[in-house]
Amino acid sequence: MIPFSVLDLSPVCAGSTAADALANTLDLARHAEALGYQRYWLAEHHNMPGIASAATAVVIAYVAGGTSKIRVGSGGVMLPNHAPLVIAEQFGTLESLFPGRIDLGLGRAPGTDPRTARALRRNLSDSADTFPQDVLELQAYFEPIQPGQALRAVPGAGLRVPIWLLGSSMFSADLAAKLGMPFAFASHFAPDYMMAALQHYRASFRPSQSLARPYAMLGLNVFAADTDEEAQLLFRSLQQQFVRLRRGVPGLLEAPSPEIGTDWTELERAQIQHALACAVVGSPDTVEQGLRDFVERTGADELMITAQIFDHEARKRSYSIVADVRAALQ
Repeated sequence: MIPFSVLDLSPVCAGSTAADALANTLDLARHAEALGYQRYWLAEHHNMPGIASAATAVVIAYVAGGTSKIRVGSGGVMLPNHAPLVIAEQFGTLESLFPGRIDLGLGRAPGTDPRTARALRRNLSDSADTFPQDVLELQAYFEPIQPGQALRAVPGAGLRVPIWLLGSSMFSADLAAKLGMPFAFASHFAPDYMMAALQHYRASFRPSQSLARPYAMLGLNVFAADTDEEAQLLFRSLQQQFVRLRRGVPGLLEAPSPEIGTDWTELERAQIQHALACAVVGSPDTVEQGLRDFVERTGADELMITAQIFDHEARKRSYSIVADVRAALQ
């Protein structure tokens, strides 16, 4: 069976703090490591009250320092928010501290609203438009030092930290194929172009020094519990969070409400059903069939499982069920 990994947004739950969220992140990472998950990625979002992983490289260091085997990385760093040299130095430092365990996933979206993006970058004139050039510049910083090279990442040079391209459209799929890089698609919240992007990436892939064949990882919401009804209840927290985000009022991750959807418009219902179409929710048997169907339909090389669950113990239990199901699929 293909590897399973974890995508964590370090959710800040109602009634708790960012410190609580980060402590839960480390606890979940240790749990995932014990269960045999392949990697543990953190996401860069800004000005989001319900997400504690904005300083992504710092949280990666915290998680890697508190675990021993699992790969830890970004899913992703939003490269337009940063100078490539800064990211090379940060991830060169991480690779130096935790050799062979660091991944660098890159996205070209801001990970926030336009006003916050401007505060991060000061200007937006050369943001996403220079993404391909910025990726190449970043790759070069991880290569061995060349004679006469004046600008270098210290640490970073020669470490060849694995770089992934993340995306939710055809753009990053095309760039990842051209550069011979592994590709991660954000199907867990933007499923529209998933199949088209996969097909294009695989058909257009050019082997590179770091990757001989295409390698595609897909994001998937998985909410597992002992019964279908319990899992559906857990899933409601994410649905509630998405509706607030679409309304422009992002907030903390709330406890699931039995009265969910009573104030939603028909448009909001349709939007949430569409955005979260790539979700497997249910009991172990339901999850097993859902995962089997998703892998067979997509041919994914790896799944990045995400679960925004309000109760931390229920979240750990969900990942335990998924690990058991994966073993049964082999």
